[in-house]
Amino acid sequence: MEKTITIYLNERPLIVSANQKDIPAEYLEAPVCPKPDAAAISQTLQALESGEISAAVFVQTDTQRLLESIKGHFTVLVAAGGLITNAAGEILLMFRRGKWDLPKGKLDEGESLEECAVREVKEETGLHSITLGEKITETFHYYPTKSKKVLKHVYWYRMQFTGTELTIPQIEEDIVDIQWIKPENLGKYLKFSYQNIQDVFTKAGFSF
Repeated sequence: MEKTITIYLNERPLIVSANQKDIPAEYLEAPVCPKPDAAAISQTLQALESGEISAAVFVQTDTQRLLESIKGHFTVLVAAGGLITNAAGEILLMFRRGKWDLPKGKLDEGESLEECAVREVKEETGLHSITLGEKITETFHYYPTKSKKVLKHVYWYRMQFTGTELTIPQIEEDIVDIQWIKPENLGKYLKFSYQNIQDVFTKAGFSF
């Protein structure tokens, strides 16, 4: 786990940092809460969800312990996905629910994270000639359902497409288009994506 963790609630970031110096520069003006207790966590989550504040920072040396406390306010769903490149150096993006996204999905019982990531890529894109690479990062984002508040914890992996098959969007998962994007054109697409997806690309070393 990285020293600084970002959790997105309706695209508004909650930064969990081990110390002040690790707070990303763009969030230095955000309200900071050192060693938040359960009440402070609950109030901050509600303020971010509602849009009352646009960002917040929690500081605690043991970020993993704090993360577990935050998770207690949600139903946690573990998932895995991939950032796929081809022999030409292009990157796969897919269009789902009005945003450009990366393939990912829920971890099945008895499945490893790596197996989940590859399976979901195959199911959502129709590509089967996939080589799994190293883990890039982990992301956290919140979304509400009718009955519960879900925090999706996604493990992201590099992948290489080595085949010649064409992409087949998984329509039942609301995927309506899949494109191979040249690195220099990423910015045109990622401005219509999610912040956590942009973070995956940044952690993978892409600029856009």
